[in-house]
Amino acid sequence: MNSSQQVQDVEPSFSRSKPALRFLVLGLLIAAGSWLRFHDLGTKNVWIDEGVSIEMARLDWYNFLRILWRHEANMALYTVLLRGWLHFGQSEAFIRSLSVLFGLATIPAIYVLGRRMFGERAGMIAAFLLTVNAYHVRYAQEARSYELYPLLCILSSIYFLKFIEDPSRRNRIWHVTTSALAVYAHFFAGFVVVAQWISLRFLDHDGLEKKFRRNWRDFALAISPLVLFVLTTGTGVLRWIPRPRLADLAQTFIFFAGNGGVWLLLIYVAAVVVGLVAVRDWHKRRAGGMDWCYRYLLLWLLFPIFFVFLVSQFKHLYLARYFIFCLPALLLLVAAGLDRIRWRLVLALVLIAIGMLSLRGVQAYYEKDFDIGREDWRSATRHVLDHAQPGDVLILHQPIGRMPYEYYCSRIRAGTYPMVIYPAHGDRLTFRDFYAGHAPDSFLQQAALTHPRVWVMLTYNNLPTGPDPTTQFIDQQFGREYANEQTASFPGIEVRLYSRLGNTPAN
Repeated sequence: MNSSQQVQDVEPSFSRSKPALRFLVLGLLIAAGSWLRFHDLGTKNVWIDEGVSIEMARLDWYNFLRILWRHEANMALYTVLLRGWLHFGQSEAFIRSLSVLFGLATIPAIYVLGRRMFGERAGMIAAFLLTVNAYHVRYAQEARSYELYPLLCILSSIYFLKFIEDPSRRNRIWHVTTSALAVYAHFFAGFVVVAQWISLRFLDHDGLEKKFRRNWRDFALAISPLVLFVLTTGTGVLRWIPRPRLADLAQTFIFFAGNGGVWLLLIYVAAVVVGLVAVRDWHKRRAGGMDWCYRYLLLWLLFPIFFVFLVSQFKHLYLARYFIFCLPALLLLVAAGLDRIRWRLVLALVLIAIGMLSLRGVQAYYEKDFDIGREDWRSATRHVLDHAQPGDVLILHQPIGRMPYEYYCSRIRAGTYPMVIYPAHGDRLTFRDFYAGHAPDSFLQQAALTHPRVWVMLTYNNLPTGPDPTTQFIDQQFGREYANEQTASFPGIEVRLYSRLGNTPAN
């Protein structure tokens, strides 16, 4: 198959315009994307997930490698890159700017993939849709891997198509490399490779499956350490994820449409339907050209989401943000459908409507997160440090909360810093602190008997039936041992200071 040759016959006149115009339009999109992604980049405070990435990247090499192997191999590639990035800056904005760069690189990447699949104009439309997409903007402002692995999935798809057209050694190496790196950036990226493997069964090209065997073999060898990690550690770190409902499935696609509400989603759905209706060879098992590209994109978009949704009815793995690597497939399908509109004025009006609804979603994200409840560790940590006294100790109810707390301790100057006694496996963070359980009752009891002033930071401690057992034990034991208790509440966090008589907490 030569998909680029097959689409040339239907490309609009825009593709025959001067290359300078194409670069100008793409440059304007990247500039607009930069403004949207850098805007208010450091305004929102670091939450637990970001704190984990940052503090992992700050570990010494021994503890860093141990935590990768024992607990946090997912997103390993991003964490390694972040480790180097932190040498140049430590602010929230600078740390997140690494994700912004990955996000901006995705704009020309999706253009290239769209152009290869459906033509020049479709590629440019896809780049526009990604530029203004609120879900993409939201994760460009997060110190996690959610911008890196969608980029790598697009690159993997580009070289997948290139290998189909030209099964050369160079294209094979790049296809295997980008695919493997995507999985090292996030385990779920492996679904793209599975979609590629399945899609070849629908491609009208004799002998191609045999040529791909070496690709699949080399890819399997490249990710074998990650496979071994999953087999030996399981999915215990995801046990907090609830069983997904059909409403969660619908919400995923609303997020993908850019937080623009039902109307934006309906425009997206209509555009996809327009494109799919134009496909001529649905009745055939095998197809070529753009008809096959539709099949590949549908597999890329739908297979991971619905497969994990079904599996999660028994083993809970479903979280909307894990599927952000499927977003490019949706945008390419929408772009291909919009490209079918031959009346330029109509297309312009549709794109303006999409842009306005999308930018409204972006503005709403600036004001408030739309897919998580962000804990305010910045304010909570500052409160503790402002009122701490020499000899104070600190207990984290959720041990993983120590990560954003430590980050803000490194950013906020204070006269004294309470000593963290839980989780604590040394005089500084170690790999063990990242997967400690709740403090044992015996430890809490001893702490209440030993220390005159104890800070406790509570988060995610309320069950449907009320406070969790650890919180109940703290209420009973500390309430009995300490005469004074001061409480301060912040979004997602409750800070308590317990002190004995003669150690009245500061106001």
